[in-house]
Amino acid sequence: MIVRQAANVLEIMEFFAQTRKPATLAEIADHFGWPRSSTFNLLATLSEKGYLYEPRPRAGFYPTPRWLAMARMISEVEPLPPWTHQLIADLSSETGETASIVAPAGVMAVFIDVVESQAAIRYFATIGHRVPIHATASGRALLLQYSQEERDSVYRKIEFKQYGPSTPISIEAVETELRNSIARGFCQSFADYSRDLAGAAIPLPIGDRRLSVVVAGPEFRIGPKVPEVAALIARTVDRLRPKTAA
Repeated sequence: MIVRQAANVLEIMEFFAQTRKPATLAEIADHFGWPRSSTFNLLATLSEKGYLYEPRPRAGFYPTPRWLAMARMISEVEPLPPWTHQLIADLSSETGETASIVAPAGVMAVFIDVVESQAAIRYFATIGHRVPIHATASGRALLLQYSQEERDSVYRKIEFKQYGPSTPISIEAVETELRNSIARGFCQSFADYSRDLAGAAIPLPIGDRRLSVVVAGPEFRIGPKVPEVAALIARTVDRLRPKTAA
């Protein structure tokens, strides 16, 4: 369930992140197809709370640095160790594909750090991107870190859908794939969720945090190399992870 007013606030921030310039009430309302009255109320509320301002008279609204200040305070509580970004930067550079750090979010897996491929045809992923935890390599690498009881609790909340021809659409199918992942030493996906996308992932527990690292790209390019990519991920983790890191 989406709370529309909350979603509208987030969509406005994404709009400014993409346009990178002030926008008038009319421009924002027209972009989203919102009524002028409700757009005015939303912008006025954000302005009164100190999150929007007008850099120049009649030039439109723009976010204040308050967003950045709050984001910094929030991120300081649960920061990723610096070596994890170096990990995905190295993996993306060596494979030419998109590499990401992923965390659990209920029945979904959410990307919390991403280094995107520079190839014209690539896996487009950004921080905050969400995928089904059971239907992706990155998600299943998270499930491997759950107890059976914890997985069963997640399964009860999943709406199993046939995203692609190889999507596991039952608890038994997911559990079988997890056993296969343990046997091969890594999780893999071949268009299980996203069409023509393949990837390899391994668990990346850090302290008590359940994370995974995934490299993904077009199936025609990365598909034949998934085992080699998985081995590279494991070697790179072993090289960069501090010996004292759990």
